[in-house]
Amino acid sequence: MPYASVNGLNVEYSVEGSGEPLLMIMGFASARSGWVFQKRALRKHFRLVTFNNRGVGKTHRPEVPCSIRMMADDAVGLMDHLGIEKAHVLGVSMGGYIAQELAINYPERVKRLVLGCTYAREDETGGHTAQYFQGLGLREGCSSEEMEAVPIASVLRTVFSLGFNGRLIGIAAGPLLRLYARRKATMGVAAQFRAIVHHDTLDRLHLIKSPTLVITGFCDRVIKPASSEVLARLIPDARLITVEGGSHSFFIGQRGRFNKEVIDFLKAS
Repeated sequence: MPYASVNGLNVEYSVEGSGEPLLMIMGFASARSGWVFQKRALRKHFRLVTFNNRGVGKTHRPEVPCSIRMMADDAVGLMDHLGIEKAHVLGVSMGGYIAQELAINYPERVKRLVLGCTYAREDETGGHTAQYFQGLGLREGCSSEEMEAVPIASVLRTVFSLGFNGRLIGIAAGPLLRLYARRKATMGVAAQFRAIVHHDTLDRLHLIKSPTLVITGFCDRVIKPASSEVLARLIPDARLITVEGGSHSFFIGQRGRFNKEVIDFLKAS
């Protein structure tokens, strides 16, 4: 797998398909392999660029604090490495935070923007659900210091257990998810979580100039679906789609609908 030297780290990435470039940014603790259910459909239409954010997989984690802005800079550095002047950008969950920062700070690099199951600010109208905070043993509206003090394995168990809806899924996958959470509880993932805690683009959303699709699952138990309403209201001329019955991982569970909406939006004239 190729690597790009970007901002003092080696970024693991892959490029496949043909057509206009589409930069795909995965979420918290997830590797680029998380796009497996999108690649087959999207590579027929676009040149897909997928990569591992700092702290995940074989992408090097430098011994410096991590921020969402830094990860957006990494994404743009990868575009520079590949000679891509402008691309469509798709981000889900934490990848959506990164995509927002990219579109705000590098508007000339983004053609069309897709934000999936994500938010702009942790407050009473957007951010994580009550179930998420309960899973962490915290109250809604707690301080960033309280959130940063939660062991990363507990964060991962909560996110993974709430990521898919359905009792049978929870029973069948519960032991595997707990094992996966222990394996993923690395310093790099902990750095990503600290970056998430401080994410806030709310007052800068009006700076996004690219045509934007905001899409979320109606039954997301990790991030409040209302967060997408906030994004769509504050990003100029953004379009909102809410997928009935969709979980936080609706891009996997309802991938047919997700993929179609993304392709239709990105190919629109």
